[in-house]
Amino acid sequence: MLLAVGIGGYFALPVDPPPWGYGAVAAMAGLAAVGAWRLPEIWGPVFTALALVCLGVLLAGARTQMVAAPKLEYRFYGVVEARVLVLDRSLSDAPRITLDRVWLERVPPEKTPHRLRISLHGDGGVTDPAPGTRIAMMAHLSPPSAPAEPGGFDFRRHAWFDGLGAVGYARTPAVALEPPEGGLTLIVHRARMHLSAALRDRIPGDQGAFAAAILTGDRSAISRETLQELRDSNLAHLLAISGLHMGLLTGVVFAALRFGLAMIPAVALRLPIKKLAAVGALAAGAVYLALSGGNVATERAYVMVAVVLVAVLADRRALTLRAVAFAALIILVIAPESLTQAGFQMSFAATTALIAVFGALRDLPEGMWRPPRWAQGALAVVLSSAIAGFATAPFGAAHFNQVSQFGLLANVLSVPLMGLLVIPAAVAAACLAPIGLSVLGLEPMRWGIAWILGVAEWVAGLEGAVWPVVAPGPWVLPLISLGALWVILWTGRARAAGAVPILAAFVLWAQTERPALLIAESGGLIGALGPEGRALSKPGGEGFVALSWLENDGDRARQEEAFARPGLGGERGCQSAEVAGETFTLVTGRGWAERLAPACAAGWVVVPQEVEQAPAGCRLLDRGRLARTGALAVYPGPDGPRIVAARRVAGDRPWTQ
Repeated sequence: MLLAVGIGGYFALPVDPPPWGYGAVAAMAGLAAVGAWRLPEIWGPVFTALALVCLGVLLAGARTQMVAAPKLEYRFYGVVEARVLVLDRSLSDAPRITLDRVWLERVPPEKTPHRLRISLHGDGGVTDPAPGTRIAMMAHLSPPSAPAEPGGFDFRRHAWFDGLGAVGYARTPAVALEPPEGGLTLIVHRARMHLSAALRDRIPGDQGAFAAAILTGDRSAISRETLQELRDSNLAHLLAISGLHMGLLTGVVFAALRFGLAMIPAVALRLPIKKLAAVGALAAGAVYLALSGGNVATERAYVMVAVVLVAVLADRRALTLRAVAFAALIILVIAPESLTQAGFQMSFAATTALIAVFGALRDLPEGMWRPPRWAQGALAVVLSSAIAGFATAPFGAAHFNQVSQFGLLANVLSVPLMGLLVIPAAVAAACLAPIGLSVLGLEPMRWGIAWILGVAEWVAGLEGAVWPVVAPGPWVLPLISLGALWVILWTGRARAAGAVPILAAFVLWAQTERPALLIAESGGLIGALGPEGRALSKPGGEGFVALSWLENDGDRARQEEAFARPGLGGERGCQSAEVAGETFTLVTGRGWAERLAPACAAGWVVVPQEVEQAPAGCRLLDRGRLARTGALAVYPGPDGPRIVAARRVAGDRPWTQ
């Protein structure tokens, strides 16, 4: 926890520490470590805590510098040549490729990004390139996008740690220049894609796409309707290859190996079959990690499973809070940026809560009532789903701006089937594939998937299935985490003190103030809070920004619905909103220059062009100024509008420069 505090403190800094700052932190860590070693025992925990916090800052700073790579500094259109790494699909359902070994026309090699991500919108050409293929295309590229609003999700930081230096799209066909080449990573990826295609051939429709997603990590074939139903029913976590899948697969392999070895007396009486089964499960997990693409969530899941299985090999209790802490420590040392990601927060919240609650139930006095043995399995499923759902709900709501009202029902009806049918059937299919009998495993797996998708469709269709949630402020999740960990780790009556930061967090969340007016960095879109919610200035275009604004408001309306709302005055091409007695006018369309002077006389003016000669005294927010400030949020204040800039909130960090 203390290491995480240091890492979180690093990412919360407004500016990156200078070299002498890192030196000071390192010296403080060393002095604290010496103090913990040499001073009286009563001071040990204090100095150990300080050393760990400082170490967290150093780890995050070192990781930031280690992944540093060139990124595009301007918009680019021209020839792109590169090697295909990963093929998936974008939010608009277009083929999307991640590329390395990049060559850009007119861009010096030292300024060329190491990796790109491009969506393919052109007809014809190569739309499904095999990993390792070198391709060429005419593409529009731009730097990773800044937050859609101050304090919003910063894709630049995500791209920095993923090594992405530019993103964009191509409307002309891509051309293959060279056939796929070798390399273990690309060979494994091609095997993944082959397995994914084979699964979709054997199991048609969304059922086959679901099977491919949980076994290979390839979610490109799942329809958008099914994906939305899984999200609304709180079953989307079944698609992400994380702790549930890795735990189920290694658990099935462990149980099968142990049972099989126990049936051979010569082996069972002479060898430690439990440890042999743990080694086999560890190997199966490694293969699953490779076939699933090895994303961050899967790597995190494998580390957690490996800690458990190594504990079995060492004859230690596997499922303990120490094991969870050790797994978190490994992940944070390897990838400190994981702390800020929803997957890390939700998976460790669920795991910690489950181990803490079931550990407390295991330690109940003998005389207390216990359910009958025949009901314990069903009760454990319901209880584990409720605990995991309760523990992850605040994090899911904060990151995805919604709470699934009937998520517990959907998980109780679906998760047991994943463990009892889908994953065991997948393991059976893999074992039977070499002799051509994989259908004996694939068909039962299809039955289980059909049930899960049916549950998702039914639950998502229930009235009030989804409760939209306003995006919280930056202190909400840290306070909830601190309070929850205090409750779990502390003993005695002082444990109740953990409720204080949790209650404070929810009070802060309930008092979240949304901006009265939002202005996009492009200057082409504004959104004003009106009587029916946020009204947008146009029904289409800049869809990602519009969707982000509405989701952060806790609003599930579509962009065209928000455009039809009252809240903006004037007419198309000259729309205005009033905040704290001052008018903000968006001037767009043909003839915008003629409308500029009257708008300037009325108040602030937003223009999606660069204005070379503005009227005297005009409070102008044109494309050039917005490029320097980023998106703007306007709040009412006692002395007039209070304007907050996204770049000021994001700070001066390596990924924002």
